[in-house]
Amino acid sequence: VQLQASGGGLVQPGGSLRLSCAASGNIFSIDAMRWYRQVPGKQRDLVATISTSGTYYADSVKGRFTISRDNAKNTVYLQMNSLKPEDTAVYYCNAEIYSGSSYPYVLRDYWGQGTQVTVSS
Repeated sequence: VQLQASGGGLVQPGGSLRLSCAASGNIFSIDAMRWYRQVPGKQRDLVATISTSGTYYADSVKGRFTISRDNAKNTVYLQMNSLKPEDTAVYYCNAEIYSGSSYPYVLRDYWGQGTQVTVSS
């Protein structure tokens, strides 16, 4: 099982970016999917979560970021609007995935490789 993140880049303050993260491999089902971000020298912080229970956002991104998923494509998205310089970080996707060819399926946490988002004029 692999997670492949994409969509990062350089954007001006106030701009928008859309991150994608696609899961592939021997997947039975996916529970929660999340986006984290990390600045060099600091801990990795949770940005947003989407699950059957709903969505969660960190206070710093509420009203600006939207997490969504396409279950048919095993993909999670993060639409980021009104970007600020303090949103600059490496963004990582994370997913709780049941994998395997038959029962009992194995539940594990998987991480994408990270995608750089830089907000600067």
